[in-house]
Amino acid sequence: MKEFWDERFSNREYIYGEEPNEYVKEKLRLFKPGKVLFPAEGEGRNAVYAADLGWETAAFDQCTEGKKKADRLAEKKGVEIDYKVGDLPGLGYQKEEFDAIVLVYAHFGRDIRSEYHRLLNSYLRPGGVVIFEGFGEKHVDYQEKYPQVGGPKTPALFFSEKEIKQDFGEYEFLDWYEGELDLEEGEYHKGRGWVIRFTARKK
Repeated sequence: MKEFWDERFSNREYIYGEEPNEYVKEKLRLFKPGKVLFPAEGEGRNAVYAADLGWETAAFDQCTEGKKKADRLAEKKGVEIDYKVGDLPGLGYQKEEFDAIVLVYAHFGRDIRSEYHRLLNSYLRPGGVVIFEGFGEKHVDYQEKYPQVGGPKTPALFFSEKEIKQDFGEYEFLDWYEGELDLEEGEYHKGRGWVIRFTARKK
């Protein structure tokens, strides 16, 4: 998948746009800025937004082309982000280092997803929050009708409430939404899809 995303992100344009995800924009401003981590951050739009709000911002992804664009966007906005290229657990993050973790369409493979969620949980301090948006299982029904809405081509990569509640079972869910959403995020998130959104606090 690294090669796939490097090729996709090599386009000069920001394929998901330069503006932050609407749910991230709504939720992140509700919390006092601290240190935040953005896994699978791609072109950097959400991390740059957080930095502009005053958060100390870290991010990672597999692909170098995503980092290049994130760094360019950060320079354009006049902020700094600490963006690493690589995979967990080899990126040097520490136990209880972060006040927030933001997972936006971070559709990790089934073979590593729960492990990644456990690792991310360990990096979050007690009282810290997870802000999450991703495609739910019913999204497969929307991809044919709205071909530009995006999302994984493999249905097994979609999220389910059961899986999420297992991986984040020790959290207090502050809100939860599963249902239709009209997306307008650049070229590849355009149309109606089926999403899961939640904000949860680590106990």
